[in-house]
Amino acid sequence: MTRRFLFLLGSSRSEGNTEVLARKAAEQLGEDVEQEWISLADHPLPDFVDVRQDDAPPPAPTGDAALLLDATLAATDLVIASPLYWYSLSAHTKRYLEEWENWLRTPGLDFKARMAERTLWGVTALYHSEHEVAEPLIGTLNNSAAYFGMRFGGVLLGKGGRIDDVLDDTAALTRAKTFFAQHPPTARFPYRAA
Repeated sequence: MTRRFLFLLGSSRSEGNTEVLARKAAEQLGEDVEQEWISLADHPLPDFVDVRQDDAPPPAPTGDAALLLDATLAATDLVIASPLYWYSLSAHTKRYLEEWENWLRTPGLDFKARMAERTLWGVTALYHSEHEVAEPLIGTLNNSAAYFGMRFGGVLLGKGGRIDDVLDDTAALTRAKTFFAQHPPTARFPYRAA
């Protein structure tokens, strides 16, 4: 199967440091690798309403939810490119991941089994030089991948506050050159890590 990368941009602004870093990493992908870029700010999802206890399944996805579902299932590799907002994912990104709950319950979709065939990656820019502050974001992505039995390629971290600051982070730009070249393992929850 030809690899197809879906880059989900979670920033509220375009061309921010996270997107710049993601694009630097994507430059290293071969010409035979398809890429799709979607700004979650341009395809807003409503706040998640937890109706898991209801007997009725969720309604079939429509509008932006349907567009995102189709793009998600068409990808072999999902890249969550979310800036670090208050030590975790952006609200746009969180709404996208919360939509997965509805897709899990959509009859006939078999979403969980289909996601197990994919790889999840992360890219983020943060103000801090200390990457430990991004652990909640990294944990969210790792645990989401583990729940679905996906492979997890980790998170490419870069330092950036003002526009294009990440271009001064030579260590991040060096990591970007080989970030997608690795062969990531199946994600594991921390309590199951070997």
